[in-house]
Amino acid sequence: MSYLFPTYARWDVTVKEAKGSWLTDENDKKYLDFVTGIAVCNLGHADDDVMQAVGEQLTKYWHTSNLFQQPIQEDVAKLLVENSDGEAVFFCNSGAEANEAAIKLARKHTGKTKIVTFLQSFHGRTFATMSATGQEKIQQGFGPLLETFTYLPYNDVAALDVLEDDVAAIMLEVVQGEGGVIPAEQEFIDKVNETCKRIGALLIIDEVQTGIGRTGKPFGYQHYGLSPDIVTSAKGLGSGLPVGAMIGKAPLIETFQPGSHGSTFGGNPIAMAAAKATMKKILNDDFLKEVEEKSSYLVDKLVQKIGNHPLVNGIRGKGLLIGIECKEQVGMLIDQLREQQLLVLSAGPNVIRLLPPLNVSYEEIDIAVGIIDKLFSTAKETASAQ
Repeated sequence: MSYLFPTYARWDVTVKEAKGSWLTDENDKKYLDFVTGIAVCNLGHADDDVMQAVGEQLTKYWHTSNLFQQPIQEDVAKLLVENSDGEAVFFCNSGAEANEAAIKLARKHTGKTKIVTFLQSFHGRTFATMSATGQEKIQQGFGPLLETFTYLPYNDVAALDVLEDDVAAIMLEVVQGEGGVIPAEQEFIDKVNETCKRIGALLIIDEVQTGIGRTGKPFGYQHYGLSPDIVTSAKGLGSGLPVGAMIGKAPLIETFQPGSHGSTFGGNPIAMAAAKATMKKILNDDFLKEVEEKSSYLVDKLVQKIGNHPLVNGIRGKGLLIGIECKEQVGMLIDQLREQQLLVLSAGPNVIRLLPPLNVSYEEIDIAVGIIDKLFSTAKETASAQ
């Protein structure tokens, strides 16, 4: 009997310990982890520098609330501002909360309520962020949603022409993670940017999955020559400690004055210590260059080994967020990879999603590709026999 609500389809794996790119279960079976807590453990598990920073903060104090000055919040905010186009940061506890803050800020600042998002997007599971998400399966069973969201097709330039000046913001992911690992096309991003300026809407970029180095730049939007009004971040920010952030440009600061928004645990000093140590390692040119090099290496290896496999439609992504699109549902393939001690995710029914640590070794990439290649070779032999 479990005392938990059955809200997750849990795997039959109980983790005993984890370090770097590897998990060990209660039976001492080791798994190569290309899930990383769903793009959370960007430095792998139990990074020594993050652990030291958190340990030092634990000896000082754990929580005071945001009634007090907290210099460590300023340190983390400075790192986020220096590596983005924003000027101010609001801290919270998750990606959904960061997106909630972005939605509230956009509506309050513009005085408008309509927000445009895109089909197959994913922005969270609170009522506002569930309403922002362009997937019916996320919304079913909860009754009326917030009415002020409009969904357009992703990467569809012409669809943006219908928008008028009643829109508060356009909100999107530059790589739709949960929606299938679908990168935005440059022409589409340029049209979104142009449309925001034409209709007086804010541009919100959801970087919950793509932020903090995952794509080979501090934030994924930086591949596209954008300067968004609001950026949200969470998953990779704290190496597994719960932390989210909304980053906004200077004109928005006056809109979020005392009493307009808040979070009891937002900016908790333990989470801030983890975020500061995480970003100090990731957000430097040499580290990010290696992420891009490892991305190219991983994609090239996958294309070489399985690119022409009859089950594979394509391999795509940015940085170390990679999707293998298949011609059938991938649930069974993911189960079989787990049996072979490689942990991966789905992204929609037909895409295998790879999210290795950003500091994954080339040897570990080779191991992962070897396991994938072996499975697909077996699948090919089975298909031929049938």
